[in-house]
Amino acid sequence: MLELILSLVFLLYFLFIGQLIYGFQRMKPFSKKEFVPKTAFTIVVPFRNEKENLPNLLHSISLLHYPKELVEVILVDDDSEERFQIPNSKFQIFQIKNIRKSNSPKKDAIEAAIQVAKNDWIITTDADCLVQKDWLTIYDQYIQENEVEMIASGVCYLPKNGFLSAFQNLDFLSLQGATIGSFGIGKPFMCNGANFAYSKAFFNELNGFQGNETIASGDDVFLLQKAVSVAPKKVGFLLAKESIVATKPVATWSELFQQRVRWASKSSGYSSVYGKLLALVVFVGNLTWILSFLLWLIGILDQNVFMLFVALKFLIDFILLYKTANFFQSKLQYVLASSLLYPFFSVSVAVYSLFRKYNWKGRNFRK
Repeated sequence: MLELILSLVFLLYFLFIGQLIYGFQRMKPFSKKEFVPKTAFTIVVPFRNEKENLPNLLHSISLLHYPKELVEVILVDDDSEERFQIPNSKFQIFQIKNIRKSNSPKKDAIEAAIQVAKNDWIITTDADCLVQKDWLTIYDQYIQENEVEMIASGVCYLPKNGFLSAFQNLDFLSLQGATIGSFGIGKPFMCNGANFAYSKAFFNELNGFQGNETIASGDDVFLLQKAVSVAPKKVGFLLAKESIVATKPVATWSELFQQRVRWASKSSGYSSVYGKLLALVVFVGNLTWILSFLLWLIGILDQNVFMLFVALKFLIDFILLYKTANFFQSKLQYVLASSLLYPFFSVSVAVYSLFRKYNWKGRNFRK
């Protein structure tokens, strides 16, 4: 009976991840063509104490191959403790102060920027990111070729040596794979605010972040889910190498845990039924892996059965990781060791996020 229950859980996990792999396979890469740029973008960058990272981001923005009259950059300072001097740039760069009015500094910062943005399209990224020279060009082409009002796109980690970086890279690739796969099956529920665009009119039509102001994170996910529920055909995913934004991995295990707790804390507020169900299946699948391991250790679960469970979970996870890493041209390192650690890490993050506060940018937040 025990083995039957465990088998059913792993089967369900296998089917859900398999569905994401199928969705990923259905997504067709978007190819760059020669187009006359038409779309006017406002790049919004909320930041707090990013004196070291912001110059690198702004330098990458200065290298964009896009008409300067169609771009403005708004930096939103969220009560930084250090001063930042805006460098010279061919693009217009403005710095404004965040206007706090909710429990979410980042949502407040984006809304403050949108209030003064002069261009039709808002595209958000983070201060610790780097963009590619054709970032806006490929977005513009996608907008011109598709009737969309909101676009999500890919984010990857900058390569770094060591097990910690390899582990978080694998974890991040799994999230990107799930994001792309969910778009492929027509059930998008997740995106990344470091590479997210929408028209100002559509943002206002959705009443912005209204409805989830009490949750500190989720400026990207909640807005996407709201848009999908209202006008799913207006939401697209730009699967193009030119649109990928790179970000830095965190430096310590403590930072990684706090970051993932922040991300996990918003899952209870999902409006997407599929998103909630997938989060539950992944949590239960990892928890069952741990229970199977403990039952095998004390001799209750047959070793062959346990090894079969381990092999099947590793296989289905690896296929999704491999496909995602192949698109992002990212190396898969320490895969086996990470797969053994991940269930313990994932379950700990999920449980902690339900009951405890987390630290972000030097501040403490509760769920």
